[in-house]
Amino acid sequence: MLEKLRDKAFFQNTIDVWIAYCEERENDWYSVEGYRNFINYLNLNGLKMQKFPLCVKESGGMYERGKDKAKFLEELSHYSDSDSSAYTLKLSGDVIDKIRSYESK
Repeated sequence: MLEKLRDKAFFQNTIDVWIAYCEERENDWYSVEGYRNFINYLNLNGLKMQKFPLCVKESGGMYERGKDKAKFLEELSHYSDSDSSAYTLKLSGDVIDKIRSYESK
């Protein structure tokens, strides 16, 4: 899934990366705390990310498995911490390896 995402564009937002990661692991991506833990992991591992102003209305709406991505982003917007923001991330092979080494709780 992460390679397919990279094939669409080399730089991706962390929301879509989170969803692709969860789909690879067959985990539920609709967890605000899970996403925040993921962002903390990326930061702790020194991955370069740039804040990305992701508009809720333009985020893609319904995603696979019937989950509403816009609703997820709306819930995330209630937090003001840096781990609840969206970022852009360059999906190089090393970065994908780092992402795959993350163990969600």
